[in-house]
Amino acid sequence: MIDITAIRDAAARLSGQVLNTPCVESKTLSEVTGAQVFLKFENLQFTASFKERGACNKLGLLSQDERARGVVAMSAGNHAQGVAYHAQRLGLRAVIVMPRFTPGVKVARTRSFGAEVVLHGDTLEEASAHAHLLADEQGLAFIHPYDDEAIVAGQGTVGLEMLGAVPTLDTLVIAVGGGGLIAGIATAAKAIKPDIKVVGVQTARFPAMVNAIKGSHLPQGASTIAEGIAVGAPGRITEQIIRERVDDLLLVDEGDIEQAVLMLLEIEKTVVEGAGAVGLAALLKHADRFRGRRVGLVLCGGNIDPLLLAAIIERGMARAGRLARIRVSARDIPGMLARITAVVADAGANIDEVHHQRAFSTLSAQNVEIELVLQTRGREHIADVLAALQAAGLTAEEQK
Repeated sequence: MIDITAIRDAAARLSGQVLNTPCVESKTLSEVTGAQVFLKFENLQFTASFKERGACNKLGLLSQDERARGVVAMSAGNHAQGVAYHAQRLGLRAVIVMPRFTPGVKVARTRSFGAEVVLHGDTLEEASAHAHLLADEQGLAFIHPYDDEAIVAGQGTVGLEMLGAVPTLDTLVIAVGGGGLIAGIATAAKAIKPDIKVVGVQTARFPAMVNAIKGSHLPQGASTIAEGIAVGAPGRITEQIIRERVDDLLLVDEGDIEQAVLMLLEIEKTVVEGAGAVGLAALLKHADRFRGRRVGLVLCGGNIDPLLLAAIIERGMARAGRLARIRVSARDIPGMLARITAVVADAGANIDEVHHQRAFSTLSAQNVEIELVLQTRGREHIADVLAALQAAGLTAEEQK
């Protein structure tokens, strides 16, 4: 297994090639969780992900012959961009195999770094098999996204920087997909501070590492908003390191991740992808476990689809009662809609959407159901709006 020396060598190799990103306390999140929370902003890397570190370290270790022939990688996201960017910077040919379902924006971004993108297969496994085939046919060096000691050492530099910036950290909570990030960080952290606790977090929909380490047989889902850690099988190298150097693994649900993404956006004014928010999700879900500790979280990536982010914001507002759906039943006569909207306005709510329902209603033909989507200040405000509508002689209820 790799040791602290390999990680320190990687740090020297990466000096000036990647950012030493900030690791700073979030006072608001500390108040919310009861722990002293420090955030490592890896979403500020040029490609918005920690994956640059491992990719850059691996490329820097290639022989002259391997550099001359070029590299190939398989990825649907952050690893692709990290390899493509640093290969371009080093003047290497890079071929990136991506599944056919990969969003166009990620394909375009990877191509913008000069990589040759090959779309192949409907799954990551099919894309990986094709990448290995190209490596054999064209003599390209295969750059694995996580199951490689050089990759793990590169990712471990995150841990060096965190403890360098905040030596008093006593707990690290790290996202786990294939395991490269947590394997590297745990190796660095345990060497520097043997009593530090390192806790991994997976999404409940992709619990491969949890199953491997704990011997469980939890089912695997088909999709998650934390697609960056949606890995079907753990790495051989990373699993061995995690068994020895990681203290525990936790699972979080989709709703937990959505809440964390939204909190980081609102409180820290920073955009993270689902995988980048699972550490905070675990901290919120298991608050009693971390209360009173000095906890370091890695915001490991910020590459989130804008439409997905918009959906998360909207769903979060609905859960918080800041977006509400109200159904009003009333007589279908001229001026009724104006009367309803006036009551809502007087109650201080803003109308987002209005839907009239006449045909698909159990009310009499002389009545109409009007569904309003409102912007409110929260649950108490929703109750005030309903009370105002009922006081005006209207039948109104919130739709869940």
